[in-house]
Amino acid sequence: MMKLAPAIGGFFALALSFVPVTAFAQNAGISGSPLPDQPYTLIYPEVMVTGGEAGGPLTINHPAMPLQCVLAVVAVEDTTWTADGALASLDYPVVSEGWNDTLPGFTLGASKVTNYQSNPALQYEGASTGTAENGPVTLVHTETVDTGNGYTLDCFYPTEVAAQARPIVDSIVANFSTRQDAQPVSAMP
Repeated sequence: MMKLAPAIGGFFALALSFVPVTAFAQNAGISGSPLPDQPYTLIYPEVMVTGGEAGGPLTINHPAMPLQCVLAVVAVEDTTWTADGALASLDYPVVSEGWNDTLPGFTLGASKVTNYQSNPALQYEGASTGTAENGPVTLVHTETVDTGNGYTLDCFYPTEVAAQARPIVDSIVANFSTRQDAQPVSAMP
């Protein structure tokens, strides 16, 4: 597992506004890295709003529901990293503890190797118990290493909107690429 600190920006402020959402097919928005040594293509529903600076995390927020995804790219030294190896060595207590400061009462759930458009990635998910102010939050975390870069894509949403948010998250993950010139391979929900 790559060593990156969890970051969710203003997610909790966004999570406070629960808005009913109707699922429908959407056009894709596409963001690519402005840095040639950190290539990626992030494909998401066109309605999502992007934010971030060159070389820093890219955040996408859904304007009609509390859903946020954060993409981070960092240089890594371990070029032998594999998704299968990361899954085999996943330390559930350490990962749960690592997210606990950000997501109180976080418990790690299912983990697997999934596929980005470009290559395999480790995926795990889990949920917080929530606080008095905020209900439980679900995290879907994916990571991979490619050409000397570590990529993490973390998506957060209140557990109660999982039926609407999870298909969007799954599509974002399936369409993500560590290449600069990717095109959508999966329809946006």
